[in-house]
Amino acid sequence: MEAERKQKGKQFQWMNFSTILGMALIVLFCIYGYQLGIFSSLEALQEYMARFGIWAPLIFVIIQAVQVVIPILPGAIGCAAGVLVFGPMAGFAYNYIGICAGSVAAFLLSRRYGRDFVKRMVSDKAYEKYAGWLEQKDRFDKMFAVAIFLPVAPDDLLCYLAGLTRMKVRKFIWIILLGKPAALLLYSMGMSEGLKLFLK
Repeated sequence: MEAERKQKGKQFQWMNFSTILGMALIVLFCIYGYQLGIFSSLEALQEYMARFGIWAPLIFVIIQAVQVVIPILPGAIGCAAGVLVFGPMAGFAYNYIGICAGSVAAFLLSRRYGRDFVKRMVSDKAYEKYAGWLEQKDRFDKMFAVAIFLPVAPDDLLCYLAGLTRMKVRKFIWIILLGKPAALLLYSMGMSEGLKLFLK
């Protein structure tokens, strides 16, 4: 029991380290991009991403999946960036694949490592605000499904909470696959218009 507790503690420390490292890398990339003029215009950003060739979509999908599990940056910004760089159709598809994969990963990690893991991955304020949902038992599935359809819900947190319930993996996956498109579309299109103004 003690050995298992120590192992989980090391895993939590690794996740926290990954979050800090990810944020540091983003800051460095922003400084690097600003100096090179990558963020000076939409065309400059697209030209930079084009350098990665066929790997650019895969890199983006992985980033989107990771940012669900380890909250490095707001998901809406990533969604908007995908649409700006790859276009509306491809950008939406890459966002969808990455975020759905990350959501399933968050659910499975929560189920594997439990409540302590979830508390370390989200803020105390956010957890306390939505922890009451876990007491709803049979109603949780319906509440979760409705929330996933809404663009303002804290999807990442709710995926972690779902892993603490008795919801079946198959049911969770279907809710994510069917519920994500509407919210992603609103995020992608809305935020992309705002970033276009910033990059002009």
